[in-house]
Amino acid sequence: MERGRTNPRRVGRDVPARVRARRGWRARVALARPRVPRVARELTGSVEKELVARLVRQVDLTRQGVMVARSAAVGYSDSVELDERMGHLEHGGDDERAALVAVLSSALMTPFDREDLFRVSRSIDEVLDNLQDFVRELALFGIHDVDFVLILDAVDASLAELGNAVAALTDRPQLVRSALAASKASNQVRRRYQERMAVLLEVETLSPEVMKRRELLRRLDVVGLRLGEAADALADGAVKRG
Repeated sequence: MERGRTNPRRVGRDVPARVRARRGWRARVALARPRVPRVARELTGSVEKELVARLVRQVDLTRQGVMVARSAAVGYSDSVELDERMGHLEHGGDDERAALVAVLSSALMTPFDREDLFRVSRSIDEVLDNLQDFVRELALFGIHDVDFVLILDAVDASLAELGNAVAALTDRPQLVRSALAASKASNQVRRRYQERMAVLLEVETLSPEVMKRRELLRRLDVVGLRLGEAADALADGAVKRG
């Protein structure tokens, strides 16, 4: 071979080993890089569906609890049967919440802030817990009053909007609209509570009957407060997503 010409068979051998290794590492990184976004999308999509399903199921169970509370308020059904139905719904809600927390704990990425989703789930769970207590206390106090149904109607309206909001978890405009509507409905719960409380306290003496009704009204007021907290958590999460 003539002097000054490079033997093509020795080109790879003449390159230092560490240079060849560096080139190989860069090639592997280049090949792997396009896969990362795809994996992220797949993981996030799966987690999103699971979280939405759990929250929607929580809301559905709580709305069923409102129906039971309506029946209890007007005395349509046996109190023991209603209490059993509420217990079944409450256990179902606990199971859905536990499953959601497990997903939040194990997921690499979530489509929504973890803390806000936790707050939403916790508030909905507390709504169902308070509805269960309301049904139980109605039976213990021996009180039936159609006026309670007016407040429960506002509770159901707020839950319906919360359901729309969690179903649109990644649709920011729809999420914000539904969260605000849920917040307004929860405020209606408080207004109706205040109206009924004002009428109740017009009496000159606080009889045991008045005290019992006050406790029941206060229970529904707490339900409205928890609904407002759930709506606020959804609105906060939407703002963080930008």
